[in-house]
Amino acid sequence: MTDTEYLLDSSQVLLVGSTTWLDAFTETLETRTEASVRTVGTAREALDAVRRTPVDCLVTEYALEGTTGIELVSRLRGSDGTLPVVLGTADGSEAVASEAIGAGVTDYVAIAGADDGTMDELLERTDRALRSAQRTATRRERARQFDAVFQDTQTATWVLDPDGSLARVNRTAREMIDEGIDAVIGESFWTLPWWAGTDATRRDVRRLVRTAREGRFGHAVVFQPPAETERVVDLSVRPVENERGDLVSIVVEGIDVTEQVTLERDLRRSEELHRVTLNNMTDTVLITDEDGEYTYVCPNVHFIFGYTAEEIRDRGTIDALLGEDLFDRGELAAAGVLKNIECTVTDKAGREHTLLVNVREVSIQDGTILYSCRDITKRKQREEALTSLQETAREFLYAETHQEIAQHVVDDVPSVLGLDASAVYLFDVDANEIRPAAHSRTMTERHGPLPTVHADGETLPSYSFVEDETLVFEDVHAADRLDNPATDLRSAMYIPLGNHGVLVAGSAEVGVFDEVTQELADLLAASAEAALDRVAREARLREQDRELQRRNEQLTALNRISDTIREIDQAMVRAETQEEIDHTVCERLTDTDRFEFAWIGSVDPATDTVEPRAWAGAEQGYLDGRSVAVAASETEPAGRTAATGEVTLVNNVAAGLRDAPWRSDALTRDFLSVLSIPLVYNDLRHGVLTVYADTKDAFDGTARAVLSELGETIASALSAIERKHALLTTSMTRVEFAIEDPTFLLSRLARTAECTLSYEGGIQHTSDGEGVFVTVEDADVRTVAETAADMAAIDDVTRISGDGPEGGVLRLGLSGPFLALELADHGAIFREATADPTATTLVVDVPESIDARNITRLVRETFSTVELERKRTLELGSDRDLHSQFLADLTERQLEVLRTAYYSGYFESPRENSGEEVAKTLDISPPAFYQHVRTVQRKLFAALFEKRPASRATSS
Repeated sequence: MTDTEYLLDSSQVLLVGSTTWLDAFTETLETRTEASVRTVGTAREALDAVRRTPVDCLVTEYALEGTTGIELVSRLRGSDGTLPVVLGTADGSEAVASEAIGAGVTDYVAIAGADDGTMDELLERTDRALRSAQRTATRRERARQFDAVFQDTQTATWVLDPDGSLARVNRTAREMIDEGIDAVIGESFWTLPWWAGTDATRRDVRRLVRTAREGRFGHAVVFQPPAETERVVDLSVRPVENERGDLVSIVVEGIDVTEQVTLERDLRRSEELHRVTLNNMTDTVLITDEDGEYTYVCPNVHFIFGYTAEEIRDRGTIDALLGEDLFDRGELAAAGVLKNIECTVTDKAGREHTLLVNVREVSIQDGTILYSCRDITKRKQREEALTSLQETAREFLYAETHQEIAQHVVDDVPSVLGLDASAVYLFDVDANEIRPAAHSRTMTERHGPLPTVHADGETLPSYSFVEDETLVFEDVHAADRLDNPATDLRSAMYIPLGNHGVLVAGSAEVGVFDEVTQELADLLAASAEAALDRVAREARLREQDRELQRRNEQLTALNRISDTIREIDQAMVRAETQEEIDHTVCERLTDTDRFEFAWIGSVDPATDTVEPRAWAGAEQGYLDGRSVAVAASETEPAGRTAATGEVTLVNNVAAGLRDAPWRSDALTRDFLSVLSIPLVYNDLRHGVLTVYADTKDAFDGTARAVLSELGETIASALSAIERKHALLTTSMTRVEFAIEDPTFLLSRLARTAECTLSYEGGIQHTSDGEGVFVTVEDADVRTVAETAADMAAIDDVTRISGDGPEGGVLRLGLSGPFLALELADHGAIFREATADPTATTLVVDVPESIDARNITRLVRETFSTVELERKRTLELGSDRDLHSQFLADLTERQLEVLRTAYYSGYFESPRENSGEEVAKTLDISPPAFYQHVRTVQRKLFAALFEKRPASRATSS
């Protein structure tokens, strides 16, 4: 062995032949190298050895048994063109050398002998042949590898000349462009269509080529111009140098990394989304191993627990966080996942949280159990608050007043809203104020006394109520309508309760209201408002029921009174005397149990007292020995009514018992309420009706109105009785008056028309007016008619007779009542009236039953200047009876027809006007006129010839 290193040291060497020099060479190899040497004698053995075992180098002698070494080489090259072969011969020539080289030997050596020098040379040349063969094999392998890489379908490859121009391109790169390759060969690489997108891309490619020309590797990611979609290419460049280190070419490889870049971009986005989601979602995720040690802590863990991820890890195992025995390991192993495990934890600030935890078996790195935690504290609080709210709503169902509801709201605010300061204001409609109806003790401690506030919107509760707006303040001290700047309340909420008031709730902390609290507050307020509506509605219904009951009672009482009044009216129609009417009224009023006692009295002018003239019911000696003075002071109601002419009502006799003696007398007889009514018709007083009941407030508005109308009806009936008596009486007081009054109709017409007018009678032709007949003297009747038609007090004028200066008869339709009707209502008869341009005279007959002084007073009250000229008594005799009986039997319409026909000359012979003409004047049909005339004639004859008075006939 020498210090020289040979490639043969690690090679398999096969020696072929049996010459002396081969033996010497074998010894040289074995002594000087570590080669593995084998020796065969023939070519066949050599071929077999090469086929059986690997051979790195073959040394053969030229002359072999039956063949030559050249033939052996030729046969070897047929199957292996790379095995290094050294041909040695002692008898060589140039021809043999040429033939050997042609056969493919690696080296040809002429052997001069078997000495050491020759063996050294042979050893060197054999080692060199082995090295040359290995280099050739390496070049070939590299060439094959390059070809394989060059033709890679996933990689685009460009081969450039040292100056950077394109020399060669593989198929993958060729398919990246549409242009032919021949057109771009020889062009600078950075100018080619592959990089035609942007100047920046071309600059990047040119920089890569420059890097390779400088003998360095380069790398860049560039963007190719989009065809349909933009592509991203990862370029790498390396220089190729020869054995001398000279640059011979540049290889550029490009890999389409568009999909990878897209995936990386999507992955980055996904990771960012995942990171943002984990950092911001309220649920948190924890992963531990079997011992409970954390392998992963979600970054958002502070949302629930208040700790950072590092602080969570420092606390120890998960049992310290969620508690021990959270779940059964056997159940988890069997099910793989356990859901909705509820537990309570305490956060860093000491607040309790209710969690729903899902536990799942996983295999993520070193973690085996995954915990997902959801904070349901708010939901739990909301559920509990809703439960309390439901209980509150049930309590509202049994509340009967607004005050009860307000107190329930205040009592339940802590359990529903978790707030300790609350109050409810209720609206007072009459005072237009909202008043504190209920409040918690904490509210007054922190805010002070709650004042009543006007509903003007100037304070917070008032503004919330008036504007129907919910007000929520994180810090109520920032509100501009705060009425108490010294309040300790900070967070405050004002919620209107419809038309009923305002709910106020608050806390001493700032910003305690979250969405759940506000929602629950709205629900509580809505429930309270509904309850307040219900109570108000029920109160209205109860009031309506009471009102309906009152009205039904009033209607029943009114029906009973109406029945009584109807009976009284029917009885008064049949009554012939004042006494009958008086007794009928008192008896009918006390027939039922509604009224205890009734009496009618008249005023005695001599004593100025009310004297009873009829009574009925449980009088019990009440009127015995009693003198009812006519006075407006605290006296018996009948005396007050007689004095004032107004209705007197005493709803409660017991009130002021010591003020008037009559009250104690009435009270001992169970007279608890009294109504006294004047009997007045057309200012003519006929006395006083007084009614007593055994209950307080027995005379309501309806009863008073009905009985007051009854008083008028009674007075009217009494007036009618007096008128009838006036017609039938045979003794009269005739009173003559001279008047001067420019407003009197006859005076004004006589003065204006310059004529003399005489009153010939009248009839009531409307409910408000009369028709009067007047005789015109000393003037043309037509001129007088025209003058009368222009007067406002006259509605129409009808000429009954006359058409010249000698005068005639006119019928004047008046727009208002005439004096004759008013006198008749007072029982007097308007007998005559004569008016000329200078004076007017009236004649009135007053029956002996009527006080003539009252009639005189009436006339004086009617006209401005009145002088009594004559007053005398008349005895009319039986003719008066006939006249009165006849007139009493006629209706107003019959009397009108009769007078019109008479003054029209219908009864003259010959007739001045026919029946048809008179009918036309009366605006009736001729048959109707004739029917009226026949009826009047029949009544006249009945009055003349029948012994008994004729009954009143109806108009026809």
